[in-house]
Amino acid sequence: MTMMQTYKPGQRVRVTQQVPRLTGVMATSIEGEVVAFAQAKTGSWYAHSKDHKLWVDRLTIRKADGELVVCNLDQYSSVEVLGE
Repeated sequence: MTMMQTYKPGQRVRVTQQVPRLTGVMATSIEGEVVAFAQAKTGSWYAHSKDHKLWVDRLTIRKADGELVVCNLDQYSSVEVLGE
């Protein structure tokens, strides 16, 4: 989990996200260069939080082919720093 971890632009990372299912886990991985990392609020309402919104960690990475991918990180996400 990455709640206290921060990532800097230019770092190479591999993000693995898992979705628990009744009969196992579905996992997907993506590699690229960090473009941005920040906490951002969602449109969901959440009592007793900042601005009464649900906040998530968002990691934006650029894949080798130039595609930008925004990953919403949660307890099922793993981020591995591959190089500085």
